[in-house]
Amino acid sequence: MKILLDILILLAGFVALIKGADWFVDGSAAVARKFRVPGVIIGLTIVAMGTSAPELAVSTSAAIQGSNEIAISNVVGSNIFNLLVVLGICAMIHSIPVGEPIVKRDYPVNLGITTMLALFTIPTAIASGRFFGWHMSENVATVGRICGILCLVIFAAYIFILIRDAKKNRTEEDEENVKQMETWKCVLLILVGIGLIVGGGEAVVYGAKNIALAAGMSETLVGLTIVALGTSLPELVTSIVAARKGQVDMAVGNCIGSNIFNILLILGVSATIHPISVNVANVVDLGILLIVSLIAYFFCINNRRITRDEGFVMVLLYAADMVFAVLR
Repeated sequence: MKILLDILILLAGFVALIKGADWFVDGSAAVARKFRVPGVIIGLTIVAMGTSAPELAVSTSAAIQGSNEIAISNVVGSNIFNLLVVLGICAMIHSIPVGEPIVKRDYPVNLGITTMLALFTIPTAIASGRFFGWHMSENVATVGRICGILCLVIFAAYIFILIRDAKKNRTEEDEENVKQMETWKCVLLILVGIGLIVGGGEAVVYGAKNIALAAGMSETLVGLTIVALGTSLPELVTSIVAARKGQVDMAVGNCIGSNIFNILLILGVSATIHPISVNVANVVDLGILLIVSLIAYFFCINNRRITRDEGFVMVLLYAADMVFAVLR
């Protein structure tokens, strides 16, 4: 009886996720049309913030309680998933054109802050002399308050630049030919969509975790797979729905924007409230994220699009990373 209830919760969670993403994308696209703002800007702001809400809530709550070690693994794991799986699956559905703002503004910011985070942790970890012992749970570095405050300052500057560019680059669509939606309806769709996405993600994780444990999977394996996937489901489902609705810019903007939000806002808030301990496994994963970020950037600048073949390669890379994470 319990397993049947878990299956129903799992299915209900998926329905809520898909419907929530559907309404969320419709509301966000309507906002873009109404205010003549490029879809990529909406993806980088409203959509990215909405889909990063679960990670922000979890990490902030943990930081307030003084136990925010989960924050960095959550952020790094989520960013790897976004780059390889979210972008990869979207590209496999339809090759993704990558616009100039992403290539020249947003992805370099993503790459720069990932490098900054690596510079704050990897040299300290190596200098500790304990890194090469390969005790994965041993703390070897810290993301301190200075790094956290720096992240928040960069985040504020980045949002300012996005708002400035949005005002400068308003689209010149003929409003008579574009179906307009009332503002209250746009806001309602976005808010209800976010609620369903967050609630649906929680339900999927809860149901899947219970089913997996009942089937004999270990807590560690469940955490590395189902829980990690669950926290990134909002980005995955929202980007796929956006891509299928023809809002490709929004799908790419959501993915890159979520990664930027994860590091600058989530880690920034968490580290400012309470310094974050970094263990050997976090440092290894951060190195993997840096390599993955460079590979994805190469795909983005290669003919300004991510092809289906490249999307397939990205998903395979994620599968290889998961195998490595389980074996270590």
